[in-house]
Amino acid sequence: MVKSNVYTAALMEHNAHPDYKYDLEDFTHEHEGINPSCGDEMVLKVRLSADGSTVEEAAFTGRGCAVSQASADIMAELITGETVEEAKRLSGLFMRMIQGEELSEDDIEDLDEAYELQSISRMPARVKCTELAWRTLDGMLEGNWSHRRLLTRRAGGAGGQARANRSCAPARQLRNSRPSGIRPTA
Repeated sequence: MVKSNVYTAALMEHNAHPDYKYDLEDFTHEHEGINPSCGDEMVLKVRLSADGSTVEEAAFTGRGCAVSQASADIMAELITGETVEEAKRLSGLFMRMIQGEELSEDDIEDLDEAYELQSISRMPARVKCTELAWRTLDGMLEGNWSHRRLLTRRAGGAGGQARANRSCAPARQLRNSRPSGIRPTA
C-alpha cells in the first residue's frame, strides 16, 4: 500500500522527538554524511559488539530538514541490536524502496516504521534527504570508517555537481531574505 502523504505521523514524531539524536561517546565507528544539494549534514556513530558482529547502539548528530532527521532516527532505531549483516540487508531494502521498487510483505514488515517513508520515492527532490542516513550507514558498513565524507550527489551535470534541491530552498531563501539590520539571536 502506497502512502499519499510524506509527512506521516511517524515522520513527524521522529523529527519532533528523536530518540537516537545524541552524541554517542563510546562509539567504535563514525561516518559523516552530507547532502550538498540541500545542506543536510550528519555524523552517524555506532558501537559494535567486541567481535564486531552486532550494532549495540547507533546515534546521530547534525542538522537538516524534517525528512532527513526523521529518516536518521528511524534508521538508528531499526539497526540497533541487529547484526551488521542484517543492518546491511535492511539498508538495501530501504534503498530499493526509496528508489521506487516494490517490496514483498515480509520486506515491508522487516522495515517496520521505515516503510512509512515510502511515499517520498515519488518526490525526487526529497529522496536525497531521506537517503542521507542510509547512505552514511552504507559507507560505514562498507569499511569507509571514521571521518571520511560521504557526499550524496546526483549523477549527471557538469562534473557530477549536485543540482539544487528545491524542496529545501525556501528555508535558505528565508534566511537570505532578512533585512540587513536583523541578525539571528544566538
